[in-house]
Amino acid sequence: MTQASGFFLHTARLGFRTWSEQDLDLAIGLWGDVDVTRLIDARGKLSDDQVRERLLREIATAESYGIQYWPIFRLDSREHVGCCGLRPYDWPANILEMGFHICSAHWGCGYASEAASAVIGYAFEQLEVRGLYAGHNPANHTSRHLLNKLGFRYTHDEYYAPTGLDHPAYMLTADVYKTTR
Repeated sequence: MTQASGFFLHTARLGFRTWSEQDLDLAIGLWGDVDVTRLIDARGKLSDDQVRERLLREIATAESYGIQYWPIFRLDSREHVGCCGLRPYDWPANILEMGFHICSAHWGCGYASEAASAVIGYAFEQLEVRGLYAGHNPANHTSRHLLNKLGFRYTHDEYYAPTGLDHPAYMLTADVYKTTR
């Protein structure tokens, strides 16, 4: 058995798998943390029922499209770190949205960058998408910096209903990805 067994995607430190309904405690640890959700959801601290709804949406996205914001875990300890993955953005044009949410206890460890790099590679090399969209709360300077570092380029501001704000929007195309890998 390898260190990354049970995961469909892994990096040097992280493993990715799919969400299941049995993961509610993990989901509450992530999306039930107001430090995690304050910049992605205007409702403030999410209730357990609101987190359950979020978890079920991720599961439904996987069932419908084969992608989701997958839960990620440290390979050495199997500790839940957060989620990183894909969702439909412009499905007919083969453009997906890439995003990540990291448990606040794991901020500053480089997990978002490591996970996002793996998901970007998976999207372009395995799924052969034409492009990736990403956005962030205008107050989230850390995400802005990371998206730029990952090769995303600002394109416009886009309204994001969960926060009620216009979020900076970015794209990374397959052509740009191919020239930077």
